[in-house]
Amino acid sequence: MTELSAEGGTVRIYIDAQPVDAARGATPLAALDKHDAPAAALVRGGERVMVDHRGLPAALEEPVGNGSIFRVVSSRQA
Repeated sequence: MTELSAEGGTVRIYIDAQPVDAARGATPLAALDKHDAPAAALVRGGERVMVDHRGLPAALEEPVGNGSIFRVVSSRQA
């Protein structure tokens, strides 16, 4: 664990199998917006949905935790 993440600056999460360093306290959608703004726009528009590691729709208003895993899928798959 890096000194930065240990002190509360960032957490490592995974979006579509890609490692993403997100600000501690960021929501999944905010992390996606920094990682892939066009995909975040599709989620906001309802064309795509973020799901968690179980394939369930992610709670987009909750802060991410270290090691969280998300995928962006078609809204029909969720």
